[in-house]
Amino acid sequence: MEKQAFPTSALPRRQFLGAAGALTAAAATLSAGARAAAPGDAVAAWHAAPTLPLWPEGLPGVGFRPQPIGADSPPIFVRNVEMPTLRVFRPTQPNGRALLAIPGGAYTFVSIANEGADIALDMTARGYTVFVLVYRLPGEGWDDREDVPLQDAQRAVRLIRSLAGSMRYDPAQVYAVGFSAGGHLAATLATGFGEPVYAARDSIDRLSARPRASGLIYPVISQVEGIGHAESTLRLLGPDPEMASIVRRSPDLHVSNETPPLFLVHAIDDPAVPLENSLLMLGAMRGRRRPVEAHLFDRGGHGFGAGVPGEPTGAWLDLFATWIDSHAA
Repeated sequence: MEKQAFPTSALPRRQFLGAAGALTAAAATLSAGARAAAPGDAVAAWHAAPTLPLWPEGLPGVGFRPQPIGADSPPIFVRNVEMPTLRVFRPTQPNGRALLAIPGGAYTFVSIANEGADIALDMTARGYTVFVLVYRLPGEGWDDREDVPLQDAQRAVRLIRSLAGSMRYDPAQVYAVGFSAGGHLAATLATGFGEPVYAARDSIDRLSARPRASGLIYPVISQVEGIGHAESTLRLLGPDPEMASIVRRSPDLHVSNETPPLFLVHAIDDPAVPLENSLLMLGAMRGRRRPVEAHLFDRGGHGFGAGVPGEPTGAWLDLFATWIDSHAA
C-alpha cells in the first residue's frame, strides 16, 4: 500500500525538501519562490477524491521491499508504493476530455500536492476529468525496476480510456502531463506507449496506451551522466547501469512518427534538471517533424508545479490548455 500523510498547512516545496535530509541534494535546490505545494482546498480535494487501483487482479512485477522513512520525511511526498493507484478528480461541467497527471520526485517519492492536487483543481475547473497517478517507485525493490513506472503509466492510460463512457469524456481525448521525473515517465509513455513491458491482464489491456498529446514540465529526459538527473537515474536504473539501459530509458532517442504532440516547459535557471533535457526532446521532435511547442522561462527554478502567480511560470497552464485545444480536433 502507499505510505502517505498530509500537512495541515501549506508550505513551499523547497521548505519540505529542506526538512528532508534523506532526500536528494539536487531536489533540495528547488525554487525558493515556488508557490505553496498544497493549499488547504487542494489537500481537502485529495482526501475527498476517489481512488482506483491500477491492478485489481495483481501486479505485473514482484520484489517490493519497503524502504525506511525518516520522521522528518515531507508528509505530502508519497513513498513505499506497493499498490499503484489513480486519484480521480471530476469536473462540475465536463468538457469531454481526460488528463493523466504524473507528479515527479526523482523516482524517490511522488509529489502529490503541487504536481498533483494543484494541477487537478486547475484542470477540473476547465472541464477536464483528471486522474493523478501514484506510481510504483523503481528503487523500492522491484525486480524489473526500469519497467515498473512505464507499466503503471501504460495501464493508467488504458484504464482511463476504459472509463470514458461512465465518466463522460471521449476515449480519444485522453491527454497526459508529467513533472520532473514524472516528466521523464510521461516522455517514456509518449515514446514507449506500445512497448511490451507487461503481459495483458484483461480486456482493458487491449486498449491503446497512447495519449493524444502530452505536456512535459521541467522533465528529466536523458539518462546520460551529466545531462539528466543523477538521483532519478540511480533510482530508475540502479548503480552503474549498462549503456543499453541508459539508451533504452532516454526517450529523446526513441521519438518516432507515432510519438504524440508534445508541450515542453522549462525554466532556464533550473538548478536540478538542466534545460538541456527539454532542448534534447525539442530537437528530437523537430528531427522527426513531430508537433512540438516549447516555453522557456528565464526564471522559475525547479518544482514550480502549477506556477507562481505573478511570475512568468504562472502562465504555463493557460498556455497548455490553449495548446490542447489546438490538438483536440
